[in-house]
Amino acid sequence: MLVLAADSRSIARAARVLQRGGVVAFPTETVYGLGALAFTPAAVARIFEVKRRPQFDPLIVHVLNDAMLSRVVASMPHAAKALGERFWPGPLTLVLPKRPEVPDLVTAGLSTVAVRMPSHPVARALLEAAGAPLAAPSANPFGSLSPTRAHHVAAGLGDEVDLILDGGRAEHGLESTIVAIGSRCELLRPGAIEAEAIEAVVGPLDLPAAADSRAPGMLPQHYAPATAVRLVEPASVPAYERGSAAVLALREEFDGYAVSRRLSPAGDLREAAARFFEILHELDGLALERIDVQPMPEHGLGRAMMDRLRRAAAGRRL
Repeated sequence: MLVLAADSRSIARAARVLQRGGVVAFPTETVYGLGALAFTPAAVARIFEVKRRPQFDPLIVHVLNDAMLSRVVASMPHAAKALGERFWPGPLTLVLPKRPEVPDLVTAGLSTVAVRMPSHPVARALLEAAGAPLAAPSANPFGSLSPTRAHHVAAGLGDEVDLILDGGRAEHGLESTIVAIGSRCELLRPGAIEAEAIEAVVGPLDLPAAADSRAPGMLPQHYAPATAVRLVEPASVPAYERGSAAVLALREEFDGYAVSRRLSPAGDLREAAARFFEILHELDGLALERIDVQPMPEHGLGRAMMDRLRRAAAGRRL
């Protein structure tokens, strides 16, 4: 495993790895991604192998600019253009009709493709150096906690990654918001851009059916640490249940737990989101019986964190 500081020489080296069909982990403004050339099916297949990701789960394609976007999508409806003008480059993914050249492996055989234009300078420099769109899901084993630092990638994927570019902590700490563009816009995954901000541009967002799988992160169980997660009001947990567990809350502290962590003492949801996965990684490394998490407010970025927490807690028996 090769971990390099994300300077210009390392980015050029990473681009050469990609052009030879390799996979590279790199920082984005959301979380770290695991990238391969989107138009090279053998390279894309390595993403699925490294992550142990099922091939029915589509990938997000990252593009540098409108010229690169036009190689991936067949059309840009008015709503997509409006959202792109407002939020790109940035942490918004749009699901749009794909061009036939996009490999079916990238889109899980769907006629649509999830695409975004990242704002992180390292991601953009890598796209420019590679000269092609990159298919890039989060750089972690499938279904586990998303990585917000290079050492999370190294711990989760190890030597299976050809090269890791270390660009420090991801700014937003949550994955991109995913919106499907059609006759009406649908919020497929809440994320780093609040749904309310998107609705200010395109109007009310529909919600997908429970069994929908048009985009990453929509499976019932996902984003899960190895330690069991329980969504619960910590104040209601008996003292005898606290000593073998950690607790995570937005702003409160709770006594009696082995470890207590707050996402934001000020109750700031943006600060909380930026620290969300990082603190879960920390707590997961303590080998405790479980992590009790106080529910977050169901608005703004709290909605995105609750989406991750519900999926992390799904199907876990305590």
